[in-house]
Amino acid sequence: MDWHAWLTDPFGLMQQWLFETVVQPVMFAAGMGNLLEDGFDATGWLLVGLLEIIVMLAIFAPLQRWRPVEPVQDRRAVRVDVIYTLVHRLGLFRVGIFFVLQPLFDMVLGHVRAAGWGTMQLDALWPGVTDQPWITFLLYLVVLDFVEYLIHRGQHTIDWWWRLHALHHSQRQMTMWSDARNHLLDDIIHSTIVVVVAQLIGVPPGQFVVLVALTQLSQSLQHANLRLHFGRVGERLWVSPRFHRLHHAIGVGHEEVGRPGVLGGCNFGVLLPWWDMLLRTANFDLRYLPTGVRDQVEPDAHGRLRDYGRGFWSQQWLGLRRLLGRA
Repeated sequence: MDWHAWLTDPFGLMQQWLFETVVQPVMFAAGMGNLLEDGFDATGWLLVGLLEIIVMLAIFAPLQRWRPVEPVQDRRAVRVDVIYTLVHRLGLFRVGIFFVLQPLFDMVLGHVRAAGWGTMQLDALWPGVTDQPWITFLLYLVVLDFVEYLIHRGQHTIDWWWRLHALHHSQRQMTMWSDARNHLLDDIIHSTIVVVVAQLIGVPPGQFVVLVALTQLSQSLQHANLRLHFGRVGERLWVSPRFHRLHHAIGVGHEEVGRPGVLGGCNFGVLLPWWDMLLRTANFDLRYLPTGVRDQVEPDAHGRLRDYGRGFWSQQWLGLRRLLGRA
């Protein structure tokens, strides 16, 4: 049995069981029998999220208790991050995207392909690799990670986008739950770009699921309240909690060096620090600094601190107000 079958067969059995036992009866009861195929796909994402949460609780949580960067003072803020994580990992966000944006995705992809930009099948550009799933997986991982780098850098350098993304950086008590703390509109923009690119370069659905799961788990570890780095070599191969925490540091990760308030920053890499190294945005200082946004801790000219909200809905509302220049 090859690695692909070893990985996908048990997952497929679990997905089938969860769908037939839980999801399908609920869909029939809700009069959604015409969407069973989509429901089965959604069950796969639900299972991925459940497995991720199990890994977080079984491995990342003990690591946080073993070597925390700082004591947890604001448990309410952490509980709100747990809500964000459950919304994303258990598929509620994806279900919302399906019903609201799937027609838009189909229309955009239809126009793109009608213009002659069909699915590229990136792995076909390298003869012989289509029979090597590991190689194609790594190829798509590298390409999509570069796209993620560009998205992340855009979130920090485009003013209106930063107004949304600043919510993610407003967490001053970072934990393994903080990765999913994003404005929903920011998530929609990000997900749209990634899905469209993945479709256009021909990422197989099974590999796309694994790529997303790997990315999300790695990002949960990066945000953990964990004093951990990967050493001189490892830090340059994969993004560590130390590397990413510096990206969240007040006045370091979201501003140009020596220019307070000017958008910029460092360490935008999502999985691979290579792009930061190539494009000169890497910072490998071995420091664990306080996290947050400068305007949370330094008053403006009127003596006011910016409020990013304490609860899920207040954070979403204030994000929209910031986007419109009213908060």
